[in-house]
Amino acid sequence: MMDLLFKAMAKSLDLEENSFSGQFGDNPVMQVRFNFYPPCSKPDKVLGVKPHSDRSGLTVLLQDEEVEGLQIVKDERWITVPVIPHALVVNLGDQMQIMSNGIFKSPVHRVVTNTDKLRISVAMFNEAEPEKEIGPVEALIDDNRPRLYRNVKNYASFNYECFQKGKVALEEVKFHA
Repeated sequence: MMDLLFKAMAKSLDLEENSFSGQFGDNPVMQVRFNFYPPCSKPDKVLGVKPHSDRSGLTVLLQDEEVEGLQIVKDERWITVPVIPHALVVNLGDQMQIMSNGIFKSPVHRVVTNTDKLRISVAMFNEAEPEKEIGPVEALIDDNRPRLYRNVKNYASFNYECFQKGKVALEEVKFHA
């Protein structure tokens, strides 16, 4: 499924279909996280997950079928992602923003708690092999769109190091004018 999504995204930008998937390597990292958010008496004071962007290339989420909780930032406001039963939510991560030279965005999102109901979700994260260097696809760099990001190896580890220092990894790999 991830490979099909990467190929479709490449085609949408008139790139060779393996432009993104090739950067992930033959054995990309796949992680699955099962999330359980119990009811919370003070949902205005407790987040399920604080605001962040995913370090992955793609994140595929199976939401709870009854309880909303995922929110994204749009126009500096938090917007709740509606629940569509039996549907998957595809979220782009930092690695895809880097590879697409900023054309595809890694949205900031969070999870809020619910006063009355528990919420369960399953997230699957796809990342490049740790020893693979990722960077903007060369065909997406030109005079009108200069290179925005440097190449980086083991983005997951780099992301963790930045987090420990209170820095945003995506900003740390960005070229600043």
